[in-house]
Amino acid sequence: MHHVEIDEGSGFCFGVTTAIRKAEEELAKGEPLYCLGDIVHNGQECERLKQLGLITINHDEFARLKNAKVLLRAHGEPPQTYETARLNNIEIIDATCPVVLRLQKRIKQEFDSTPADTEKQIVIYGKNGHAEVLGLVGQTNGKAIVIEKLEEVTRLDFTKDIRLYSQTTKSLDEFRQIVSYIEAHIAPQASFQYFDTICRQVANRMPNIREFAASHDLVFFVCGHKSSNGKILFQECRKVNPNTWQIDRPEEINKELLRQARSIGICGATSTPKWLMEACRKVIMED
Repeated sequence: MHHVEIDEGSGFCFGVTTAIRKAEEELAKGEPLYCLGDIVHNGQECERLKQLGLITINHDEFARLKNAKVLLRAHGEPPQTYETARLNNIEIIDATCPVVLRLQKRIKQEFDSTPADTEKQIVIYGKNGHAEVLGLVGQTNGKAIVIEKLEEVTRLDFTKDIRLYSQTTKSLDEFRQIVSYIEAHIAPQASFQYFDTICRQVANRMPNIREFAASHDLVFFVCGHKSSNGKILFQECRKVNPNTWQIDRPEEINKELLRQARSIGICGATSTPKWLMEACRKVIMED
């Protein structure tokens, strides 16, 4: 008989929970509701909400939309999205995560307070093309520099001022390494300031999920393949327990792996719904 445990710390973060609750409340009114991009990077949850009536659109479709109601997900959007909504008479249901919203405002204030003739570099540690990062870069009219990992920090001009921010779901350890590198290389005449804008609800999951993964013979990490946060957490699990496997849905559970394990852990990303982890546990218990 398998001992199967679901990690209590896994599952939706505050921002995602709020966005989904807002979507469900609006859909209950029986009116058409559009969502700009996947509401969460989890195909199973997106399908559930689609069945309730949520219509997911991309930015091109959004630009052609008029007189409609559109939900903005937790990741946030650049200023241009709000301007398009104003021009097209689109009612915005804004579910931008408060942590992301504060970060957007800080970056915009930094950019707006910088004289045009100043060569200050606003740098964002984040994933290029990620929805949150696009929203952050949008606060600077596209002028912010995005670096995805420590090796890319060499692209910066260390003779000019640097202001460093971070995507809310990035690695705290690597952010600190980037800070240390810039501090060691910044020119005497240039100034450097950094702002630790990583969400602690996400960052604190790192040590917890490591401990959880290490305590089981076999771990299934349940996560959509688009989840940036999921990729990071999965790798952390793999480091402490090589017998960790990423799955998107219960059907992907390899029954052969179950034969060799007594203690099985199920965990996931900030975009993984609890009901999906429960469904995985049910499949394992039926084996």
